[in-house]
Amino acid sequence: MMTAANAGARVTGWGFVVFAIGSVAWSLTATYSHQRNLLLTNLVLTVVNLIGVWRWLGRQARHEDGSIKAVRKSSHADAVPTLFSASAAVGANVIDASGERLGVIVDLMLRRDQRGLAYVVVAQYGMGGVGETLRAVDPANIEFTADFAHSKISRKELDALPALQADDWPSALPSERARDPSALDRN
Repeated sequence: MMTAANAGARVTGWGFVVFAIGSVAWSLTATYSHQRNLLLTNLVLTVVNLIGVWRWLGRQARHEDGSIKAVRKSSHADAVPTLFSASAAVGANVIDASGERLGVIVDLMLRRDQRGLAYVVVAQYGMGGVGETLRAVDPANIEFTADFAHSKISRKELDALPALQADDWPSALPSERARDPSALDRN
């Protein structure tokens, strides 16, 4: 559950620590019970799990720490835009002005010409998380804070946006296409 939840580098890393402890324990059991196949399998799993520990508690955790520090520094600096980590945005809850949860961010679509965000993909869920509906939201309507993505539009306005097909997202928002018809030609 710890790794499947993808709740951040440290949680995932500690999941791999648990896996590594389990594979070492099974390796010891296999050694004492003379089960060669069980030993070989768990030695391979131990190596895989140690790579997971290194990646998530070492490398990825350092990246996450760097991102967090940059966000903090930018919030206290003058004449510098306040930053928000794109990796932290994916999975962030989107709430409206009253604090009601409207959905969760599943992706940020960036413009290749370095002009920033094209749109934010928000997933809305039906009863019990079933019936996902994806919507492309203009980044001007989302304000990122340390804890949430605050929507400047209401649930009713979000619901009025066209639903995206899971495997066919637009190259631009309809409002951008209206301003610049050549936006469709740029890929």
